[in-house]
Formats: sequence, C-alpha cells, structure tokens
Amino acid sequence: MPIDLRSDTVTRPTPAMREAMMNAEVGDDVYGEDPTVNALEERVASMLGKERALFVPSGTMSNQLAIMVQTRKGDEVIIGEGAHCAWYESGGAAAWSGVQFAVAGSGGLFTTAQLEEAIKPKHYYLPRTSLVAVENTHNGSGGRVFSQSDVVEVAECARRHGLSMHLDGARLWNAMVATKKTLSELAEPFDTVSVCFSKGLGAPVGSALVGSNTLLTEAHRFRKMLGGGMRQAGVLAAAALYGLEHHLDRLEEDHLAARAIAEAVAGTPGASVDVSAVQTNIVNIDLDFDADLAVAAAAKKGVLIGAMGRRRLRAVTHLDAPLERVKAAAEGLSQAIVEVHDR
Repeated sequence: MPIDLRSDTVTRPTPAMREAMMNAEVGDDVYGEDPTVNALEERVASMLGKERALFVPSGTMSNQLAIMVQTRKGDEVIIGEGAHCAWYESGGAAAWSGVQFAVAGSGGLFTTAQLEEAIKPKHYYLPRTSLVAVENTHNGSGGRVFSQSDVVEVAECARRHGLSMHLDGARLWNAMVATKKTLSELAEPFDTVSVCFSKGLGAPVGSALVGSNTLLTEAHRFRKMLGGGMRQAGVLAAAALYGLEHHLDRLEEDHLAARAIAEAVAGTPGASVDVSAVQTNIVNIDLDFDADLAVAAAAKKGVLIGAMGRRRLRAVTHLDAPLERVKAAAEGLSQAIVEVHDR
C-alpha cells in the first residue's frame, strides 16, 4: 500500500474517532442547539484564551471570515510571502472582502522593520492598511515556526499603527509542540485566530475561528452568508474533540519523521534539503529538474508526494505515516530522485 506524504489532510479517522463520531450527541447548530459543536467551541476558545470560537467547514472559510470582519473594501492586508490566504484560497479575499495584499519580508516570516516598510502612509490616495496576517506554522516555507518574540514585536508595531492582527494557525498545534509554548501564549497577540482540525489532529473536516465575542458575532453572520451554517454538525465536531483529546501529544512523532525524510534525502544527487529548516512536519525538497518527474517516479515506488512549484517537492508527515514507514519511504524517494537525475 502506498504511503501518502502529499499533505497531513489525507488522514482517515481512526476507529476510535469514528466511534466518537457515531456516538456524538447532535442538534441543529444553525439554531445553536448542537451540544457537541457547542462543547468544541467552548473548548477551543478556552485553549486559545479567547472569548468565543466558531466552528466552520474549512480553514479557508475561517481565514476569509477573519478578513471580512476586520477590513473594508479597498483595504490592504499585510502578509508574509507565500501566505495561504493569498495563494491557496481561490482569490477569496478579493472576491468577498475587496482587499488587496502587501508582502512583508521574504520566505513567509517577517520582522517589525519589514512590517514598517509594508505599511502604507495614511494618504487618501493610498489603500488603507488595516490588517496584519501571520501564518504559524508557515506552510509554503516548509512548516517553519514564526518566532514568538518576533510575533510579539510585530503585534506591538501593528497596534501602534492601529492595525488588527490575524493568525492563520492551521498548524498551530505543530508550533505549540515545536516551541513548547501553550496555545493561549501563541494566540495572545492576535484579534482572531484560525485553527484547523484536519491538519495534524486527524479529523476529517473542520476548522475554528477564535476571537472576541464582538468579532465572532459578525463572523457568525458571514458564515451563514457563505453557506457555512451546518445542521447536525456534532458528528464532525466530535472528531475534532477526539483529536484535541488524543492526538496533540503524538505530534512530536510527525516532526521526527519529517526530520528523517530531510536527513535521508539531503545528500541525494539532484536534490537539496535545508535540514536545519525542518522544524515541524513539512519538508521542502528542491530539485535540479522538473518536480513532476520525481512525483511520477516516486509513485512507482509507492511514495505519494506533491510538487510545490516547478522544481520543488513537499513531503508532509502525519498520523497515518508511522516513523518506520516514513524512513522506508524516504529511501524510496531518494532512489526515485536519483533515477530521474541520472537519466
């Protein structure tokens, strides 16, 4: 059976998670009457130290809701290079909120000085900068952790300029494990936070937007507008709750598995990996040939991997990829790269 390293979203619910879903107490969440959804929202809000959480179908919706409630049409949102909310959400911010993006720094992370450079002066003929969005961990740069000291300084700078702060924390669970900080510590500098239950925690569906009651009340309205009002959603919330209770502690295994891939592939002819940059569960592998060729060759060896650009592969470790299988897969991937390189 192939091992799938394309993403940590490919996991399937464990038997115990399926049982939790089957036994979930449900009600109509559009009426606010699903007890399992309510329990999940209360749990996540408490874990992140915020007033309220809103369960939504996807991280894309969660990010878009955050932008909708903290911007006006024509505004500018400052992001790191390659941010998910700009690259992988089908232009939603332009379509729904009518905003544009400005990039601070390079490689996904940025400093206070780089933020200052990106903030537009307050002139009537310039777009109004209103929101700063941080992604932690940063997907495009290989699951890198945004230093919390830098986050705090960036937030202080944003406040001085009257800007709001959003955290795309789809993989905040991984940042928590890597930094040994609590979720509430990581979330504290932000007005809104998005977290994803289908990344790292193994749930089949779902994210949450967390923040103040005022912002979440407006987000709740927009969730309905965008078609995110689910009915007996407790069957999904139960999976997320199970993941929070049982799958957080094992994330270190995914980080070790990612490091094993990086170390195995680093010396492969035709490939380069910055092993020191592998901080969580994502490995970027740069090639000196077309990545699609490596994807096809690896698939023949039972390793499914994704291309992230013309000459870059991305491997993502997860619940369904135990360490020993990952080590074997890394060897197969190395062989596939060599075979293509030597053609």
